Amino acid sequence: MQQTALLPDENLMYRAFAERDASFEGLFVAGVRTTGIFCRPTCPARKPLRENVEFFPRPGDALAAGYRPCQRCRPLDVPEATPGWLRPLLDAVEADPGRRWTTAEIGEFGVDPARVRRWFQARHGMTFLAYLRAQRLGRAFSRIRGGATVLESSQEADYDSVSAFCDALRRATGGSPARNRDRPVLYVAQASSPLGPILLAGDDEAVSLVEFRDRRMLETQFSVLEKRLNAVFFPGETDPIRRIRDEITAYFAGGLRHFQTPVRHPGTPLQEQVWRALLKVSYGETQTYGQLAAGIGRPAAVRAVARAVGENRLAIVLPCHRIVGADGRLTGYGGGLWRKRYLLAHEGGREPGSV
Repeated sequence: MQQTALLPDENLMYRAFAERDASFEGLFVAGVRTTGIFCRPTCPARKPLRENVEFFPRPGDALAAGYRPCQRCRPLDVPEATPGWLRPLLDAVEADPGRRWTTAEIGEFGVDPARVRRWFQARHGMTFLAYLRAQRLGRAFSRIRGGATVLESSQEADYDSVSAFCDALRRATGGSPARNRDRPVLYVAQASSPLGPILLAGDDEAVSLVEFRDRRMLETQFSVLEKRLNAVFFPGETDPIRRIRDEITAYFAGGLRHFQTPVRHPGTPLQEQVWRALLKVSYGETQTYGQLAAGIGRPAAVRAVARAVGENRLAIVLPCHRIVGADGRLTGYGGGLWRKRYLLAHEGGREPGSV
């Protein structure tokens, strides 16, 4: 059995697999030793014995271990972003964003509060109630930036006292409400993909981050973005975030080749030059780092260009996966070379280095 901190308890996963628990979608895939296939947690096929099952955090890990995707549950297809059993509750939250929810009120929607908690922890890294508190805080912070007083914002966010509101905001932003008044807010959400969960960050105008959730440099990417934009982060969604999520789904379904959602990618002059050049590398094609450097008039700066490619914060959207080594082989992809191979194959191009 593969040991990894990304996975829940094995017995819990097997029980979820046996019960086809949809709240575990995106959290693991199950490899069946007797058939050599791997499945989603909700696969309708007959469940094997526990000793014949091993678990992986991502489809790519199962593929690397030699398993084939199941033809019934199709674990490489993009899963439903929001399961149907959760939609009525989220619609109610959107209709009354300032409401404080209790466990009993969640249960009135015909869902198990524990199931909702697990889904939000898997998708957002926090419980449902913590997610709602963070959203209220983010909206209050936006109101302060718009000129509202701290007292007005604390009351609208339904905090028990101004002091409690200030403490919460200080923990979230690293400073007092007054000091943070002029800092822009970036909202953070998540998209599903065949290659694992993708984190999205943006405001009402553009998306500034599209990154695989398990990328090792993810914290660094958030830190750099925070410094570049002087931004603070709160859970939530905006129109550009919803648009990019829909485009990611369409891309993996084979129906989209060019992303249209507005993006913002602040960086050094060289970084921004390289990232703009990435957009000119067509779907289904590849370039070497040397060709990319020559294309921007910096043929002697291949190493610096390669570093800028690796620092791209808009995975897939700015297609750094289309940049390959001088010998045509796959090199240097922050999301993992298995993802780079998948993306190039998905786009219909011949895998670099193959005959």
